[in-house]
Amino acid sequence: MLERLQSLEDRYEKLNELLSDPEVISDPNKLREYSKEQSDLEETVQAYREYKDVSTQLDDAKVMLKDNLDDEMQDMVKEEIDELSTQKEDLEERLKFLMLPKDPNDDKNVIMEVRGAAGGDEAALFAGDLFRMYTRYAETQGWKIEVIESHQNDVGGYKEVIFMVNGQGAFSKLKYENGAHRVQRVPETESGGRIHTSTATVAVLPEAEEVEVDIHDKDIRVDTFASSGPGGQSVNTTMSAVRLTHEPTGVVVSCQDEKSQIKNKEKAMKVLRARIYDKFQQEAQAEYDENRKSAVGSGDRSERIRTYNFPQSRVTDHRIGLTIQKLDQILEGKLEEILDALIVEEQTKKLEQIGE
Repeated sequence: MLERLQSLEDRYEKLNELLSDPEVISDPNKLREYSKEQSDLEETVQAYREYKDVSTQLDDAKVMLKDNLDDEMQDMVKEEIDELSTQKEDLEERLKFLMLPKDPNDDKNVIMEVRGAAGGDEAALFAGDLFRMYTRYAETQGWKIEVIESHQNDVGGYKEVIFMVNGQGAFSKLKYENGAHRVQRVPETESGGRIHTSTATVAVLPEAEEVEVDIHDKDIRVDTFASSGPGGQSVNTTMSAVRLTHEPTGVVVSCQDEKSQIKNKEKAMKVLRARIYDKFQQEAQAEYDENRKSAVGSGDRSERIRTYNFPQSRVTDHRIGLTIQKLDQILEGKLEEILDALIVEEQTKKLEQIGE
């Protein structure tokens, strides 16, 4: 591991030189590529440099302990050795995690699809709660939310809402939300006070660049229609809504949130590209069943990942057995405690795989 870390530091230094090279500065593509590579290496290199510094101090202290020191000085050196040894062990653990293989999609923007599933109007209301929760969380991270497509029902919930999250590292956090979310509460329409169970599904797709997915215009059927609102009433008399069908895969995307047909088509293409990319990824991952089982989430969107229990103000993530009595805070977007635990769990499983 230390040899690998040294090679990363050497590469980091080389990138410093390249980013000062006039030829690179004048080439936007190279400048962007090298800047991103350096940014990706920075945390690991800084931790490695700190590790080397602590190791040197520890070696010096051990040498000093062999000298003829008075009792007071010897105690001070022993205390310093204990502190430095602890720092070194902590840095070793941190470096192990930093050296784990990274998901190539982690830095990408995200397209999320939240749908009411089992439970009728209550499921649609819960889908709206989840959409609001993700919007609040995105705000705390400095990310931008852009609604691509939404279908509200008559009670103010969402049959479906598709939105993009633009921000550094959005996929690295939100990918853990992929799956079925269950709610247990007394619906507002329930006069008997009985607790109902409803579900909403969340799909999290990394935004795909054009170079990553080969989509030909001839393979896409474009249909236009007038946009509609809750209950199907006409909202726009112009044919601004767009439906794209990718005929080789059967993937269909529609978008009607913009008044402009061109903008609706641009948004729909982003979703189409992401869904096709996700479809190819899912097919490839199916060949590695054991790897998928070892992950925190299998990627199966029918998998129930979390329960939100209103009577007991409790949220339980079933993948890691974590229960938190902070339902109101979580629905306000304070997801850090859950997401941090999921990240640590997945990193631990990766370390176990490497050990095996």
